[in-house]
Amino acid sequence: MSLIGQEVTVIGAGVAGLAAARALASRGARVTVLEQADKIREVGAGLQISPNGAAVLRALGLQAALDKASMRAEAVELVDGITGEGVTRLDLARLRPDQGYHFLHRADLIDLLLQSALEAGVTLRLLNRIASVDLSGARPTVLLESGDGIETSLLIGADGLHSRLRLALNGAEKPFFTGQVAWRATVPAEPGAKAVAEVHMGPGRHLVSYPLRGGTLRNIVAVEERKRWAEESWTLRDDSMDLRLAFAGFSPRVKGWLEQVEDPWLWGLFRHQVAGTWARPMGQGGAVILGDAAHPTLPFLAQGASMGLEDAWLLAEALARHDTVAAALLAYQAARKPRCTRIVAAANANARAYHLSGLPKVIGHTGLRLLGRVAPATMLGRFDWLYGHDVTQDGV
Repeated sequence: MSLIGQEVTVIGAGVAGLAAARALASRGARVTVLEQADKIREVGAGLQISPNGAAVLRALGLQAALDKASMRAEAVELVDGITGEGVTRLDLARLRPDQGYHFLHRADLIDLLLQSALEAGVTLRLLNRIASVDLSGARPTVLLESGDGIETSLLIGADGLHSRLRLALNGAEKPFFTGQVAWRATVPAEPGAKAVAEVHMGPGRHLVSYPLRGGTLRNIVAVEERKRWAEESWTLRDDSMDLRLAFAGFSPRVKGWLEQVEDPWLWGLFRHQVAGTWARPMGQGGAVILGDAAHPTLPFLAQGASMGLEDAWLLAEALARHDTVAAALLAYQAARKPRCTRIVAAANANARAYHLSGLPKVIGHTGLRLLGRVAPATMLGRFDWLYGHDVTQDGV
């Protein structure tokens, strides 16, 4: 169907929401993005865009902006966190020269998506905090905390972990604490920092680090298993001493980074089910969720942003290719749910692999060293289904 003049409201100015807004506006839709903040701030830390996510940015006409804002990854190195000895190295530049793996600051990705959305004619409305979503009528209605209501033809929920639209579509759900927490921080990078993602693995914990912004910053994500519960939030601060104590047994390289950390962000890692219902066709429109609102994932495959980009592209494609909103929304859910479920499961499995101790650690690291020496392409090939997939070439 033609999207020219179609009224679309997106809840949330994050990666998935802005990408969807850009994709739909470039096809002629009249898109408004509702954001609860008073401005789009430089928040978060680093993230990775793997080839499957980069394919969407390229299709949106943003390859040059991505290249400018990011560092292209050269390799992934798995390291024994205690001794600092290398376990294996995956040379991405040599093994996958035609695929782009990118490191960039989340704020830089948001900025390039926001600017491209505004250039495409998207309207951004700040200070619009959502109280609830009403799907009882012919068209979806957003109820704001101010008391105002916004009725729209198509409502897209890109409002993250605590999505009001997911709640309206699926009812209340109870995620469970995984027994893991994660710290996020950035510190100044050492001179000549190479574009390598380092995974420092230890008993019950691991730390991932890579450079950002031309090698001027170093991103750190550190994960620890613990029994104490931590709130599921991206906006909690923690004492940097807690982080340093958690990794006190790690190598001097890691401890040197952590000595520079001040006021890290801390969040508890919770496991959510992939949403049962992603979309609801309505009499005169419909409602649909994407990104973390549909499939929150643990950070152990670095796929949160790329999954949201894939969602945004396929939703826009489905709406453009199908004759009705109802057919488009059903096709979108059918195309995305199986893949996202598989990605979430793979991320869950990675968490265990990084935290081995004792004999399992010796066996696991020995196997990785051997495989990395004799068949590194085989190691990368395990995830060709993920990184080598291009949704911009799919039909929906």
